[in-house]
Amino acid sequence: MGLRPKIWHNLAGPACDVFINHRTVDTRRTIVRLLYDHLIQQRCKPFLDAETMKPGDRLLDTIDKAIRGCKVGVAVFSPRYCESYFCLHELSLLVESKKRIVPIFYDVKPSQLHVKESTILSCSQKDLKRFNLAVEEAKSIVGLPFDSSKDDWSELVREASKAVVSKVNEEISA
Repeated sequence: MGLRPKIWHNLAGPACDVFINHRTVDTRRTIVRLLYDHLIQQRCKPFLDAETMKPGDRLLDTIDKAIRGCKVGVAVFSPRYCESYFCLHELSLLVESKKRIVPIFYDVKPSQLHVKESTILSCSQKDLKRFNLAVEEAKSIVGLPFDSSKDDWSELVREASKAVVSKVNEEISA
């Protein structure tokens, strides 16, 4: 009888409580990193692409599995958020998977969020429809507004973390 190697697979994707959806160029060095660190201090397991993914991971497969396996999504909307196929894909998957979403409107008002066909190159009509539905759904969720030129960063991180931990706990209790 031969020895069989043990192969470890996490079919649900990376184990995480919270998926952080954001536009890297707008938010990684500001709110997203602060929120990620604060959630870890609160004993949550956040998924942040740059922190959680490793070389060799398949980008969309890993992200899609993390979204399907998370309890709560945080969508950090920023001025150029709706120009990103990846942001909109992740948001659509969060909405389609019926995940609770905590929106943060970072330097943007919900009414300013629009998916423009011209900014998302080579995107199918089906995806555009999904993206528009997801953005409209997210705009109807009470979120945290933030103006980086005048609002308090630590207050935003505290409020966002509190909202996220509350939603995670609700999911665990459900």
